[in-house]
Parts: sequence; structure tokens; C-alpha cells
Amino acid sequence: MGYWKSKDRKMKLAPFQFIHVKDTNSNITKVVFGPVNYVRQEGEEVMHSAPQDFIVLKPYTYCVIADPVIMIDKKPRLDKHGTICVRHGEQEIRTDKDYNEPFPLYPGEILKKIDNLTVVPRDCALKIRANRVFVDIAGKKREAGDEWMIKGPTIYIPKIEEDKVQLIQPVIIERNKAIKLRAKLDCIDYYNKRRAAGEEWLVCDPGHYMLGINEVLVEIVTGIILTDKRALHLTATRTFTDYYGIERKAGEEWLVTKKMSAIHICDVYEKVVQQIDITVIQKNEYAYLLNPLENGLNMMGKKVLIMGPRAFFLNPGEILDGGIKSNFILGEDEGLLLKAVEKYSDSIVGEKRPGDWWMVLGPCNYVPAVEVEVVERRKAIPLDSIEGIYVREYATGNIRAEIGKTYMLKADEELAKKDVPEIVSHLLKTQGNVKFREPFRVVTFRVPYNNVVQIYDYKSKKSRVAFGPDLVMLNPDEQFTVNYLSGGTPKVPGKIQSLYISLGPTFSTDKIEQVETADHARLELKLSYNWKFKVVDKAVDGMKIFNVRDFIGDMCSSMASRVRATVASIPFDQFHKSSARTIRKAIFGIDPKTQKIIDDFTIEANNLVIFNVDIQSAEPMDKNTKASLQKTVTQAIEITTKMQEQEARRVADKIEQEEKGKLDCLILESKARVEEAKKSLLQLKADSDGVKSKGQAIAEAKAKAEAAEIAAKADVTFADLKSKAKTIREMEEIEHLKERQAIELSHAKAMNTLTIKKTQELAKIESGKFDAIMASIGKQTLIDIAMAGPEMQSKLLGSLGLQGYMLMDSKNPINLFTTAGGMIESGEKPAPQQPQPTFTFKLLHDDN
Repeated sequence: MGYWKSKDRKMKLAPFQFIHVKDTNSNITKVVFGPVNYVRQEGEEVMHSAPQDFIVLKPYTYCVIADPVIMIDKKPRLDKHGTICVRHGEQEIRTDKDYNEPFPLYPGEILKKIDNLTVVPRDCALKIRANRVFVDIAGKKREAGDEWMIKGPTIYIPKIEEDKVQLIQPVIIERNKAIKLRAKLDCIDYYNKRRAAGEEWLVCDPGHYMLGINEVLVEIVTGIILTDKRALHLTATRTFTDYYGIERKAGEEWLVTKKMSAIHICDVYEKVVQQIDITVIQKNEYAYLLNPLENGLNMMGKKVLIMGPRAFFLNPGEILDGGIKSNFILGEDEGLLLKAVEKYSDSIVGEKRPGDWWMVLGPCNYVPAVEVEVVERRKAIPLDSIEGIYVREYATGNIRAEIGKTYMLKADEELAKKDVPEIVSHLLKTQGNVKFREPFRVVTFRVPYNNVVQIYDYKSKKSRVAFGPDLVMLNPDEQFTVNYLSGGTPKVPGKIQSLYISLGPTFSTDKIEQVETADHARLELKLSYNWKFKVVDKAVDGMKIFNVRDFIGDMCSSMASRVRATVASIPFDQFHKSSARTIRKAIFGIDPKTQKIIDDFTIEANNLVIFNVDIQSAEPMDKNTKASLQKTVTQAIEITTKMQEQEARRVADKIEQEEKGKLDCLILESKARVEEAKKSLLQLKADSDGVKSKGQAIAEAKAKAEAAEIAAKADVTFADLKSKAKTIREMEEIEHLKERQAIELSHAKAMNTLTIKKTQELAKIESGKFDAIMASIGKQTLIDIAMAGPEMQSKLLGSLGLQGYMLMDSKNPINLFTTAGGMIESGEKPAPQQPQPTFTFKLLHDDN
């Protein structure tokens, strides 16, 4: 606000304008209203720099005036000094209802703001807070800080004692949803139910909900959709009565299914534990239900059998022991081994005590009762004639072998495992070609041809042998005898492990070291023995074969001692000259009668027959002896080699001379033949030249004749072809012309047909037209028209007094004879009834 600074003392105020004028002498400010031309007096001071407009309140607006004046009968109150009284520090709200006319501001008043009145929409509310103690229009005392709501639809008129806090929008509760509210203070809710501070509750009615002044929205709760296949597992956080009218204790758990409600909204004292899917037990399925719910309580430890088809929800605390299981569908070759865990009885098996075992055989569909435990499912084991299993009886512990038939274990039987030593298992894989063996299967071994195995029974302490080819099947107490034989060269004990022994004939090679002659020459011999077993009676001789465990090592040791003894009695030179005979003699011996070497040697302990020996090598072990022997052998080899070279050279020279003479003869013969060939060649050349010249002349003559003939033939052919081409061309033209004429003829015929048809149609049309005209004119009209001309002429001639007339010119002569005849004939005709003359009228027109 400024002061009037113009030197002009006159001020023009328009209507609804005002100024504050201060009397500087009395210090009193007054208000001057327009319209007026105000002249400022001496000692007055205008408080504004320009005239001020009245305050205009539009409809539904208000203004806030600070330091308002005190009005009495719509006039400002003045104090004893004439100064306008003002309520300092106060504010006043003026609305368009009380101030519907423009009004000025009095000295001291300040306009804070002009604003629209607050419109509270439908389903909304305006939160109001009291800023001082006052009594409202309803006579209710309001304390500072009190809050309340003004619900719409309405227009809120502000008051100085009230502050607008906020416009509260309604909470929309959708279908299948609810809102959770909490009370800030003790209050009464929308449904006139008293709520304690901090208490929570749900509002489920769909639509708009206006929160109370002491209500706080906690959350919007969405309903959980329940189906036939899903339920809700709930627990109570405190004791209350649920939506369905059932009292729930604190900590209690229960299910809510679709039968109770399609959609469940959890209450404030309900807590969702989990969503439970329906348990479906189909046909041929069953389950054991632990802790079933009875009369609202779980029967802890109780087990109930549930058979399908059935669908149900597991109540809280209930458990499916082992889940859903399939029924035991047993075939004809199947069975179940059962065990009673509790006292059990039925009409089939009778009464069973705990621990009893029994079998249920197929075919059947079996569901074990709660008191029964399924130990195992058994199936009949099909066995071929060469297959078997080991079976143990529980009662006695005896193990037996079942071979060659399909066998189903009984309730007091089980499959027994047959353990074999590791070396036997290894040999069964390598020698018996057994890749895998089930422990309860009977141990089998295919004995190869010409071999024998020994089996020992530990229970009866007896052995038996089997000759191949054969299939050996071990009884429960039997094991194979493993043969540990010497192998390698020289022989090493236990190097060969085998389940069977070959009957031979076969051979074994051994190296005998430190063989000393009579002259102390040490030799190393490598010998190969051919041997076989002599078997006459398998029962007796078969057992005798295994009397000597390592018969290879024993045989080689025995033969080596014999060789050493014999060689030790002769010098090295003698042995070197007749080593084979010496060794055979040492091994087989001499027949006393024939003084010949015996053919074989038999070891009586196991009937092993050695029938041949082969000396593969005999080398001295002493280096000097070995070197001398090597030198002698080398010299002998050199001498022999030189003799062979000289003999070969002599033979080669002889052959060379013979071949040289043959070659000279061949050269002479070849030269003679060459000369003969040259002579023949010259003769042939002369003959060839003559033939060539003659042939050339004949060929040229023939070529010319043939060329002329070909040219003539070509001309004839060309003329013939040209004639044919012309004939073809003319024939094509004729055919073309025929086709064209045929087309034109058919076109002409078609046009004539169309013309005839058109003419006929036009004739029909004209005939029809004429018939139609004649029909429309009528017969009498035609007669009248025909008679009209002659009658008029007759009357005209009658009026002229003429009987007739005739006009003619030189171009159209008329036969008067005929005309006269006609006139005579016309004169001879009887007169008509009326006395009128008859005329013959003919008019000839000139060309002009």
C-alpha cells in the first residue's frame, strides 16, 4: 500500500471504489465511497496510491479478512475518538450469502484470500479439525484438536474455528474382497458396534465404505477361491467365532472347503497355513491315513486304510503314510509274502498272530490291511532243464537246489546265495564264459571236450569227476577243485590255474639247466614232452587223474632227473653225436627183451602217459666249450659253403659255355632269316607299287563314275522333291480354298436363314399389324370406305350431267376396243336401284 503522491488534490472515485483518508491532525482514518469527486483537504492524507475496488464475492466463494472491524447493524463500531474498532489478531470469513453485494475494506482490515467453497462429493467426506474450543451449530462443544467428518454431498462453509484436514475418498470394496480396519481410539463403527482402540475387524459388504474418523485402513483382503480340488488350511490366532458361526479356539486348525463357501475371506484372527490340494485315490490304489480326524480331534497313532476310487482333503494333522500306493495286481506266476504286525484274521487265511508269515498267490487284486505288512513281491522263477536256484528253509536252515522246473518260493523259504571263491569266480568268467551270475542261481560250468573237472562236496566229504563235454551243476555244498599247474619255460609252480584238466594228447615244454656230462660239460636242454591220460574206467581212472595236483611240474621234474642221470654217464662228444637217442633212452628206457627204446612212459600215480619227446635245443653252458663248439660249427659251415660255391661256379661256367654256343647258332639263324625277310620285303614292295598305281587309277575312275552317278541321282531326287513340294503346296492351297468356300457357304446359308427368318418375322408382324388394323376399323367401316369414293364420283358426275369420261396422253394409249366393250357391257348391266349414272373412271398421270 502506498500513499497518494499526485499534486492534484482532486480524486475521482468510480462506483464501487473507495479510498482511506487519514486526518493527520486527529490521526483518524475514514472511508470515502464512490461515485464521488473527492477533493483532499489540507491536513488529509490519502492512504492509497490509487482508488481501490470493492470486494466482490461470486456465488459459492468466500474470503478471509484479517483484523476485521466490529460491525453493529451492518455499520462499523466507533470508539470514543471516532476511530473504527478492529478485532486485532482475529480473522473473519465472509461468504457470498452474507455479502451478496460488493463491500469495501475498512481501515485496518486486510484481505487474506478469496477462494471457492469446498464441495464435498457424494460418498466422500471432509475431515475437519478444531483449532480452538468452541460450540458448533448443533450445540456440541468442540475441544481443540477434535476431529470429525462432514459427509457429502454438501458444500462446506468454512469457519475460523475449523481447519480442513483432507478430503476422504471412499474405499471401494469389490466383490469377493474385504477391507481390514483398525480403531485408533475407542469408537463405534459403521454397524453401531463398539470398537476398542487397536481392535481390527473386516468389512465385507461390496460397495463404497467411508472410513470413520477413528478408523484406519490396514489392508484390502482378497478372497481365496475354493474349488472342488482345493481347500484352505487355517489356524486361529485367538479364540473367536468365525464367519460360519463356529467357535474357534486359539491355536485350533481346520479346513475350509467349497462346501462351506466358494470364496473364503480370511478373518483378522485367521491365518492361512497353506492351500490343500485334493487327494485323489484312483481305482486300484490305496493309502494309509495316519492320525485320522474323529469328532474334531486327531486320533494320534491310529492308522486307517482308504481304498480307491475316492477323493478327499487331508484334515490338519492327518498324514498319508507312504503316500498313495497301487494295489498289488498279481498274475498267475506271482505272489506276496506277508507279515502280520498286529493280530489279524480273515476268512481266507484265518487268524494270524503278530510276526506270522504267509503267502498270497495270484491271480488276484490284493490290498494289504492295516495289520499286514508286505515283505516282498515274489514271482515264480522259470527254470530250464539246465538251470536251477538255491532255496533255504527258514525252519531248518537247509539249502537245496531246485533244477529244471518253474518254482515259486513258499512263505518259509528264501533264495540262498551261493558264494564261490574269487579264483573260481574269475575262472568261471574266463574259462566258462559266464559274464554275470546271480548269487542264488545254481553254479554251472560247461566242461570242454576231452577235459575233466573235479567237484568236492564239503558236507559228505566226497569228490566226483565230470568228463567233457558235459554241464556241471553244483549242489549247495559243492565246490570246484582248482588245479594249480606249473607253467612257463622253465616250469614255474602255480603259474596256471584251471578248473579242468585236459586229457590229451598235448605237449609241455621245459628247459633243463645244469645238465653235466661225464667230462663235466654243462648243458642246457630244451625239451618238449607229448603226453596224455590213460582212461579206461572213468569212475576209477577219473579220480586217479587228480591224485597228483601239479602233474605237469611233477612230470617235468621226474623227466629232468632221468635226463641228468643218463647224460652224466657219457662224455660230451658222445652226447653231442647222439643226443636224441640218449634223451629218449633216458626217458622211456630200454626193453630188456628187444633192446629197443620203449615207445612210452606211464606214471602210475595218475595214469599220465608220455609218448614222445622233442629236443628243441641243447647248448653248453660253459663259455669255452660253447665257443669251441661254435667255432667248429662255423668252420664246418665255411668248408661246406666253399665247396658249394666251387661246385656252383663250375656248373655255372659249363652252363655259360653251352648257352654261348646256342646263342651263336641263334645269331646265324637269325641273320639268314633276316636276309630271307629282306628279299620277301623287296618283292612285296614291287608288288605293292604295281597294285598301288593300278588301284589308284581304278579308284579315280570309280570315284568319277560314282560322283557323276551321285550328282544325277541328286538332281533326280531334287526334282522329285521339288515336284512333291509343289504338289503339297497346291494341295494345301486347294484345301485352304475348300475350307474358305465351305466357311463362306455356311456363312451365306446362315445369313440367308437369318434373312428368311427376319422376312418371315416382318411378314408376321405386318400381317398381325394389318389384322389388328382391320380388326380395329371393323368390317362395316371398310365397306363404307370402299363405297365412299365411287359414290362421291357418281354424285359429282351426276351433278355435271356426264355418264363417264376418260383422260389419256400420248405415252399411255388405251385400247378403245376393250374400253368400248367395257362401256357396252357396263351399259347392258341392270340399273341400280337408285337412279344414279355409272361411270368408268381411269386417271393416267404424266411423268411431269
